[in-house]
Amino acid sequence: MQAARRWNNPAHGVIVLHNGSLSDPQRRRVALAASAPDSVLGGLSALVEDGFAGFAPGVPTVVQPMGSRRPSYTQVQTRWSTYLGAEDVHPLRRPRRVRPARAVVDAASWHDNERYARAIVLAAVQQRIVATRQLREALTRRGRCRHRALIVESVLDAHGGVQSLPERDFDTIRAAAGLPRPRRQRVLTRADGRCYLDVAWDDFDAACEIHGIPHMLVPQWTAICCAPTRSLFAGPRLLIFSSYTIRRQHESATHQLRRLLERGGWARPIAGETKESTRWSP
Repeated sequence: MQAARRWNNPAHGVIVLHNGSLSDPQRRRVALAASAPDSVLGGLSALVEDGFAGFAPGVPTVVQPMGSRRPSYTQVQTRWSTYLGAEDVHPLRRPRRVRPARAVVDAASWHDNERYARAIVLAAVQQRIVATRQLREALTRRGRCRHRALIVESVLDAHGGVQSLPERDFDTIRAAAGLPRPRRQRVLTRADGRCYLDVAWDDFDAACEIHGIPHMLVPQWTAICCAPTRSLFAGPRLLIFSSYTIRRQHESATHQLRRLLERGGWARPIAGETKESTRWSP
């Protein structure tokens, strides 16, 4: 049969019973079969097997037991771990893979781009692939990892509680930029239980809202996390921020808040002025 080219041999000891191109699921299974014993699919490669959508997993990622030899097969991204017990590896699902919570934490910590890492966490919760409680438990077992603080913030945001809103961060940005104090700064709860920070400057007919988790369709995640951060003007005087922008992109938030208030007639105080805000004379 091999002489008749009815099957192929993509890796040592691995046989595929056709001679065409491999599908993505087949590529993941070949990568796993070519890796060391007790290896598992990890990160996005594991998540797509559980129905995660909106993110391309790319080259299959396999997590091998610490100390095992790197496979000779080249079409695989190999990582090593000492934590591959039953708490993190599903005992029944095939192909063998880490549980969704562990896969989310790993995928977020392995990626260089912070916005992409955050989007993975939020999208996994939004798609009901994993619960925030499971993410917290997986992160505790994971120990130290890249983007750990960001992942914690994202889990809190996905949960939607009051503690996830960066109220203090917002006020620090406002004060450092010399912007006027808002007349209203309060946390409100929507009908679905999610919270947002509502801030208003009545004198300048301006307001902004800060949301922990954006409500958008899954296909939009990749575009948002790879594009420059944007805050949205929803009407003439309302600015909507994500909590990520307020916590981690102070310069962008400051610029847009200034624009918002200047549209309402606010003028930056001149040197030596003690008042926090000035309004243009008509």
